[in-house]
Amino acid sequence: MKRRIRTIFWLLAACILGINGFQAYWLYTTYQLSRTQFERTTTEALQAVVFRQQAAQLQRQFARAGLTQFQLRINDAGVSVRAGSPKAGANRVIVLSGAADTAAPVPRLERLIVRNHHRDSAAGARPLGLLRAAAAGTPPEVNLRQMARDYRVELRRRDTEADFVLDTVNLLRPTAGRGPVLDVPATHSLRTRPVPLGALNVGGGWQVQAGLRPPTFYLLRRMGGLLAGSVLLLGLTTGCFALMLNTILRQKKLADVKNDFINNMTHELKTPLATVSAAVEAMQHFGALNDPQKAQTYLSISRQELQRLSDLVEKVLNIAVEERQALELHLEPVHPAALVQELVQRQQLKAPKPVQFQVDIEPADVVPLDALHLGNVINNLIDNAIKYSREQVTISLRGRRDETGWRLTVRDDGIGIPKSYQDAIFDRFFRVPTGNLHPVKGFGLGLYYVRQVVERHGGHIAVRSEPNRGSEFSLWLPV
Repeated sequence: MKRRIRTIFWLLAACILGINGFQAYWLYTTYQLSRTQFERTTTEALQAVVFRQQAAQLQRQFARAGLTQFQLRINDAGVSVRAGSPKAGANRVIVLSGAADTAAPVPRLERLIVRNHHRDSAAGARPLGLLRAAAAGTPPEVNLRQMARDYRVELRRRDTEADFVLDTVNLLRPTAGRGPVLDVPATHSLRTRPVPLGALNVGGGWQVQAGLRPPTFYLLRRMGGLLAGSVLLLGLTTGCFALMLNTILRQKKLADVKNDFINNMTHELKTPLATVSAAVEAMQHFGALNDPQKAQTYLSISRQELQRLSDLVEKVLNIAVEERQALELHLEPVHPAALVQELVQRQQLKAPKPVQFQVDIEPADVVPLDALHLGNVINNLIDNAIKYSREQVTISLRGRRDETGWRLTVRDDGIGIPKSYQDAIFDRFFRVPTGNLHPVKGFGLGLYYVRQVVERHGGHIAVRSEPNRGSEFSLWLPV
């Protein structure tokens, strides 16, 4: 049974670790994808802003040159402008070739292609000259503040939040200084890809870049629903596994208690049966019937053992009845000191070993209690103190009444109770394990009954004990 429970435990632990591991891996992968998407979005947003600024600047330059119709296309392959002049009626396609979106130094203008569809070379002179002027290596005129405002708007349009700083750098002259400089703080360690200023500075090497604060908290906030759902799911799964394991352990404990109860019950019932059987055999085979005095002795012994057997069966039946219906109390005015003194006198008369009582019960007014059940409670505590002791025992009973209730303490110098079992001694059928030996007879119902009666009175009971140093039971009842 223990091996099976151990196997179940390790299987459940492996399942929990596996589920938690897969869930953690999924969340990590989701976070990495979100971070990659964040980096892509911030770069694309910056490219869009730069494109719009370049288009606006070229539009102003072409308008001043008298060109009112043109198309601008900026991509990784270069800059393409389709310009037309209403006066000449000509179209020109000017392509500035040379990739400028990498971190390597931007090459100089490699080629300039002019396709004249109407064989009118003069019509393309002005846009060509404008683009050549824009391709000079001088720092471009870039309004970083306006670009930052546009960049923030573009990020919001793309449903992205970022704390950023824009900066420009000339990759062809890394030691010659910067253009309009905005130093990027060390906290903004994440960088977008450098975006070339393209038509504004083709071949000049000027690029703009955004320094971003790492988006860890932003992404975790965006993933809040996933995180909360995952934590809830993991919590429910772990809780279910824990509840299942706890149920298995409780079932095992119940099975152990049931087996102990059956063993104890067998020993308890066999003792009176064996005694009665021996008495009957003596009267049948040893002539006890011919001796009236002997016959009376054997009959008296049989009657006592049968009464003991009846009491044991009655106790078990009472516990079964109490399980189905609540214990009923009949409260009446009781003098605690007189009740305890009467019970002590009875115990002194029937004690099977030397017992010394130390009684200190303060005289108190009458207290509304159930005298029968409370008497049984005190009797059970005294019986246990006598049974679980050595050749002789000293029992101390101390009673006090305060403003809230009445407290009774029963202390002995017996064998004590190990700490690991002190929380379980009030459970039904529980007995402190003693192996296969049963030096003290019982069903494990006495302290269970004690707790039931005390709690039905609205009170509570506690125990303090150390092995070989005795036990102390303290019960408190409201008055």
